[in-house]
Amino acid sequence: MSTSAISHEHALVAGLRMERDRFVALAFCWAEVLIELDERADVVFAAGALPALAGLDADAAVGKPVRDLVAAEDHVLLDRLLELAERQGRIENVSIRLRGADGITKRLSVAGYRLAELHGHYFLALRRAAAVSPDRGDRPLTKDGETGLHDADSLKSVITDAIVAGRSQGQLLTLLAAEGYEALQERIGRSGEQEMLASIGTLLKASSAGGDAAGRIGADRFGVLHEPGVDVVTLQDGLAAVMRQADPSGIGAAIHAATVDLDQTGLADQDLAKALVFMMNRFRNLRGAAFTLNSLAAGITDMAREVVSTVATFRRAIMDGAFDVVFQPILDARSGAVHHYEALVRFPDTGHGTSPYERIVFAEEAGLIAEFDLAMARRVIQWLSGTPINSATRVAVNISGASVESLSYLSELDKLLSQNLWAKGRLLFEITESVRMERLDPANTFIQHLRSNGHKVCLDDFGAGAANFQYLARLEVDIVKLDGQALRDARHGQKGLAFFKALVALCRELGVATIAEMVEDDGMLQFVRRCGVQFVQGNLFGAPHREIGVFRDQITSHMFR
Repeated sequence: MSTSAISHEHALVAGLRMERDRFVALAFCWAEVLIELDERADVVFAAGALPALAGLDADAAVGKPVRDLVAAEDHVLLDRLLELAERQGRIENVSIRLRGADGITKRLSVAGYRLAELHGHYFLALRRAAAVSPDRGDRPLTKDGETGLHDADSLKSVITDAIVAGRSQGQLLTLLAAEGYEALQERIGRSGEQEMLASIGTLLKASSAGGDAAGRIGADRFGVLHEPGVDVVTLQDGLAAVMRQADPSGIGAAIHAATVDLDQTGLADQDLAKALVFMMNRFRNLRGAAFTLNSLAAGITDMAREVVSTVATFRRAIMDGAFDVVFQPILDARSGAVHHYEALVRFPDTGHGTSPYERIVFAEEAGLIAEFDLAMARRVIQWLSGTPINSATRVAVNISGASVESLSYLSELDKLLSQNLWAKGRLLFEITESVRMERLDPANTFIQHLRSNGHKVCLDDFGAGAANFQYLARLEVDIVKLDGQALRDARHGQKGLAFFKALVALCRELGVATIAEMVEDDGMLQFVRRCGVQFVQGNLFGAPHREIGVFRDQITSHMFR
């Protein structure tokens, strides 16, 4: 070879190296680590800050399966990501952890491609994950312990922050519901469910924007914020397959999905965020036909108009204290002695004929119920502080099932109670069932915390449903309030008396007191006495009133002879 040819070849090689170095330098504008994998997912090239991030020399990584670099807890996620890259070509900004010299690393953002024309190799770029968005203030993101997904409140924060920060452009929100999940739970047992939920979490995270924008909204409900390239039908099929594989009968559950295109609503960012929170809460509480899921997503714009104005009005009422507190007594069913009073809310008449119950349900769906429950607790504590220091008056304040599952509410309530230690024994809590509690173990932890601090806890609306017996088995409470409508039906039913006598006897055996609500006439009073109920509440003893003194004249001696 001539000298000129050799010089030309050297120049060509140098040019290629310079071009390669230029692309590597450009890649490092975003990444801290670059990794190339062959078609078997073994490392063929690595460069960058692997020693700093994982305590591993880049050259030493070459030849190793990439699974050896990734934390074992994220192996399934890695497999899903590589499958996704093989199917779609691109891996979007996803979070994953490496196996570091000192243990598992913090989450790293991963992006990359799989190029079929380059022998099917994968090209990955990694960097330290961005810090939590400052919009969230001091509100921590919390994860569901079974799936590793965001819990409902955390997912709302992720989506809201993405919208406000402009990161949601082009993205979609898909809601998924598993029909027949309760039957599936019974077939697979607790250990089978835990394994299945871990797989579901991995599947949904891998399909979500950034690999960490999926959440568990209810026991059988999920939400995924994702890029347009994600095939929702494939996602549905994948979720159904995981459930089917976990089921010994091979039945699984039917997966229903509805998708909202965040760019097509025509809403301002703040209005869209509020409407999505409302929609997700309504989705969490939906029961019945699956078609309502699609109608829910389709009505997002109309929903937003309702939400924006009503949320502002309701929040202003909370901040201004523009609501009244009334009381209704709970009496000993035989002696008529007042055990405690229930505090109930009354809102100013807006002319729309909306009942307090309907407004509370709206607050739950709009994500305002925790704020309201705290406002009620403060108001009742303030009222109690105005009674004589040696007073025996006790008041129960309601807590929505949704608030029980809100970490921010639990934290704020704990602060409030620690500032008012004198209220021990005088302030009771009644957990209402307008929203069904899904996470019973954390709920029971909260209940025991209240009880250990001197506050009795009552479970409201206790009826004949299977969920109520599950509550009784897993929630250690002091009192259950028997559902008024169920008692009315039982009073006129052939087996009603026998059923409620057995239920009250079971509660007594468990050391749980019982209250019969909606006692409106003497016949109902006699019926619940025959059932063995210990306490009664209802308009027979006086309608709710601002002044508790009025009940002295309404509770007549002939009722309790």
